[in-house]
Amino acid sequence: MRTPTLIDKIRYEFDNLMARGPIALLGLLFLASFSIIFLVAFVISSFGVTQEGGTPLSLGEAFWEAMMRTLDSGSMGGDTGTIFRLLMFLVTIGGIFFVGGLIGVLTTGLEGKLDEMRKGRSLVVESGHTVILGWSEQIFTIISELVEANSSLKRGLIAVLAMKDKVEMEDEIRNKVGSTKNTHIVCRTGNPLDMNDLEIVNPNQARSIIILSSEDEANADTYTIKSILALTNNPNRHPEPYHIVAEIRDRKNIEAARLVGKNEVELVQVDEFAARIIAQTCRQSGLSVVYTELLDFGGDEIYFKEEPALIGKSLGEALFAYETSTVIGLVFQKGRVALNPPLDTRISAGDKIIAISQDDDTILLSPKPGKPDLGMIHKSTKTSVKLERTLILGWNCRAPFIVKELDSYVSAGSNLTVVADLPADELQQQCEITALKNLNISFIEGNTTSRKLLENLDIPSYDHIIVVSYSNRLNNQEADAITLITLLHLREIGVASGKNFPITSEMMDDHNRQLAEVTHADDFIISDKLVSLLVTQISENKQLAAVFEDIFDPEGSEIYIKPAADFIALDQPLDFYTVIEAARQQNSIAIGYRISADANNRLKAYGIHINPKKSEKIVFSSQDKIIVISEN
Repeated sequence: MRTPTLIDKIRYEFDNLMARGPIALLGLLFLASFSIIFLVAFVISSFGVTQEGGTPLSLGEAFWEAMMRTLDSGSMGGDTGTIFRLLMFLVTIGGIFFVGGLIGVLTTGLEGKLDEMRKGRSLVVESGHTVILGWSEQIFTIISELVEANSSLKRGLIAVLAMKDKVEMEDEIRNKVGSTKNTHIVCRTGNPLDMNDLEIVNPNQARSIIILSSEDEANADTYTIKSILALTNNPNRHPEPYHIVAEIRDRKNIEAARLVGKNEVELVQVDEFAARIIAQTCRQSGLSVVYTELLDFGGDEIYFKEEPALIGKSLGEALFAYETSTVIGLVFQKGRVALNPPLDTRISAGDKIIAISQDDDTILLSPKPGKPDLGMIHKSTKTSVKLERTLILGWNCRAPFIVKELDSYVSAGSNLTVVADLPADELQQQCEITALKNLNISFIEGNTTSRKLLENLDIPSYDHIIVVSYSNRLNNQEADAITLITLLHLREIGVASGKNFPITSEMMDDHNRQLAEVTHADDFIISDKLVSLLVTQISENKQLAAVFEDIFDPEGSEIYIKPAADFIALDQPLDFYTVIEAARQQNSIAIGYRISADANNRLKAYGIHINPKKSEKIVFSSQDKIIVISEN
């Protein structure tokens, strides 16, 4: 066996030194440069070496002269004296090798540091920020809404961690979000399932954490649950509970996600939430605009406030206490959330009102609450139970949930027809029709863009029509193109028949909505956008999860859009205090109204007015609607 020689040992130590990186090299080169300068300076000062006619130099002066020639090789051009010139030549050569190497290592180290920064692996040293884990098209809506939510802050920060190049993420956000105002966006490249990578975005100091559903739909929930587990079981985590909002697609995975997240996570069931909105909206034109208004941060949102002045008063009395805010429920002292509870419920100390307002600081008691004009109030006439006919065109993973939700709203014996380019037995199996209580369902295999097929369906005979996107099999643009063609055919059939039947359409890209508006469909549901808005709202306020769960649940109180004639006198000026009293007498809470003349005007929010100023006079026509929170 070969015995290592001295050369081998030196080479081995040198290799180890080089492996330590730029810092070790800098130290080595600095030491070598200092040594040669000091050695030459020592010789000059000790032996009195000078230039011709010069005076002897001290050690300090000699060190300075040698260092100047090390840094600038041209400095020795004027030197005289053979020995002095020879020594300066040696130190200059040393400078070329050692100091030049030192500068090279510094340059390389800086470039490496810049490359490392571009890779997005440095620690986010922030607190009170929002962390987003994962990447999907939803992230642009979420960031836009968080920017709006942070507008009242001095400085906001959003940290994104995803398995994507940092520069690419920053470019996409810059192109699709635009100005982020006072909010700084920090992108980091890493695996949200890895505990070490998670620490890069400093979740321990974050205000909230959002976990986006993976673009790999087959394993989306698995990734989400693993991310929750990596956060909650990290040995380096802080003892206080996290505020995590996570997306879940399959209801079967809810229990597992709650098991690992416990009280630290709020789960948003993506497909089921979108299905609920579609099912509710198809039966009430304009409801999608109401939901968007409540979910985004651009207008009025839902807030909580403890109001000592209302203690001892009933909820019915509290409805008239605010001029520019609308009370819709209570959060009781023990945390239970109730929308539209019995209006004689007394407000106790520690209870909070739930109100719709422009901002949390605009929930201000009115010094002189208005009084309703009781003479303008009409009693609602009960309508007979009606069997409904609903048509679904298209199919995706949300469609079975839509069928299930529709079954909760319609009367027993109502009919549903599903038309899609899939075998009828496959659709029937996915819908679990044996579990349906009220709907009689039939399936037709066919191309939903076929004009002949649509005409054979007797479209005008249906009470509600839903166009579902083929989003599971096609990309967003292709799916929206099919939806647009179907809508064009439907509207032309409506014009030819002379009947204006209601159409609710699911779109994937919000930009395609403007193209589709030419079809005059009643409602466009941008599923991913609405899910993103909900996630953002809950990330800003954890208690909102219970409020929205109540709003979108078929059981309990929901949002309804009812004829104005069911509440108040028509074609006469009256204020919103009168509308509130009219709704209160029917155990409902009025939160706004819809003017039918503006139903197709995008610039006027399609006629929807949420949380109007209560003292302003309004004249309602027979086609106008009142928006209420009610049990039916």
